[in-house]
Formats: sequence, C-alpha cells, structure tokens
Amino acid sequence: MPNELGGLTGYGHACVAPWLVRAARLSSIMLAIEVQNLTKKYPHTLAVDDISFTLRKGQVLGLLGGNGAGKTTTISMALGLLTPTAGQIMVLGHDMARDRFAALARMNVSSPYIALPARLSVIETLRVYGLLYNVPRLARRIEDLLEQFNLSALRNRPTGALSAGQKTRVALAKSFINKPEILLLDEPTASLDPDTGDFVRTTLKQYCADEGAAILLASHNMAEVEPLCDDVLMMKAGRIVDRGAPEELIARYGRDDLEQVFLDIARSPAI
Repeated sequence: MPNELGGLTGYGHACVAPWLVRAARLSSIMLAIEVQNLTKKYPHTLAVDDISFTLRKGQVLGLLGGNGAGKTTTISMALGLLTPTAGQIMVLGHDMARDRFAALARMNVSSPYIALPARLSVIETLRVYGLLYNVPRLARRIEDLLEQFNLSALRNRPTGALSAGQKTRVALAKSFINKPEILLLDEPTASLDPDTGDFVRTTLKQYCADEGAAILLASHNMAEVEPLCDDVLMMKAGRIVDRGAPEELIARYGRDDLEQVFLDIARSPAI
C-alpha cells in the first residue's frame, strides 16, 4: 500500500518518491527560519498562541501588531533567549531548543531595548562583539561599519554618552559585525531622523539582495514596513490573524496604506 510519502509501506526511505526528497532538500536550503505551532505561556498570560510561519533566505518578513501582540516574544524565542512552552523553531536547519549554538554564530539581533555597554566606547563595543563572533580581519570590518553607519566621529565616545538615535546606529552596526545570514530586528529605526531611517531601510534591503540574508522585523512604523517587507504577519493577542504582502493586505482591507490596515486589525474585536 502506498504510504503518505509516495513509497511503499515497509520499504522505508528507499521507496520515497525522488521528487519529494528533492523538495525536502530544497525547502531546507531555502528556509532561514521555520516556526511550527509555537506557544509561550506565562502563569497569567498567553504571550504567543500556536503560531506557524516560515522565513525564506533573502526575504524580509514583518511582524506587526500593537503592544502585547507577541512580536518581541516571538523574536526572543527565535534567538533562543526564551524557551517555548510548546512548538518548534528551526533556524538554518538547527532546532533552537536543542542545538541553538550552531545557529547563533550565523545570526545577529538589534533592538533599542537591548542596552549597550555604557562605559565602552563605540569602537570598543564593536571590537568586543567582533571578538565574540570571531570575525576575521576585525579592525577592517569595524572601520567599514563606522563609515557605513556614519559613526567615525563618535568612535571614541562612550556609548552611555550617546543620544538615542546614535545608540540605535551603533546597535545596527553591531548587528552587521559578523555578516549574519539572519537578522532579527526589533524597531530597528527607533529614534532615528527620517533621513537616517531611510538610509537604514535602504541598507537592509540591499544587504538582503547582496548576501541572500533573511530579516525578521518587528516594527510599529508602517512607513518602514510597507517599502521594506516582502511579506507581513499581522499579530494580535499572541496569534497571527492575517498575512500577506503589504500591497495584498491593503487591497484586501480596501485601505490606502498599511497603517490603516493596522488600525482596522488593532481595533477589531479580539478573536
């Protein structure tokens, strides 16, 4: 009798249909992150409620939702900082619950909610993170990032003495230090002026195109998400309530922009 993989019961993998084997291998190669039935419960809160999604290499995927929607919790679990209550996260083919260190060297994260070492200068901060990631030709890499993120004039200033926008730029430079294959970004342009914010969005998009990197992005800035993200997951109360490309969501809700879609979902009754 044919089994569900197209082979014959009792004959094992030798009879699995070749096209299914190729498809499985291709899926493994193309996927940066695969999330299945992910749940995170606290004693009095269900922060993430049975969500599933994939992030392809070269793709920018947005997580949108109001405060408490589960965005930051999802990113924290994808990074291995939080242990899921249930479900699985595979990152670059590694199960983050069992083998996260194999993936972490190929990832990086930026968030204004992660404090930089206040007493270290900008260049010292980048050097420390570069050493942690064992970055080759580190001095050259740091100089390139200082120039790229317009930080050269701040190189010797303690990060604790920087403005909020300057700290955001240092955090982004830090997230690029190891040329990651996956970037996890939580409000990456917070506190940046419009011109610098536009530069950062352009840099992120170009990095994905040039390196085939994947970005999982949580943001409240619809002007950022709409041009940057290939696809969007709309989250509410820990659940994914809608998904699609920004233009698809705008058309589906009959709105003029993604911010109006966001407001429709945020103000709709909880499911």
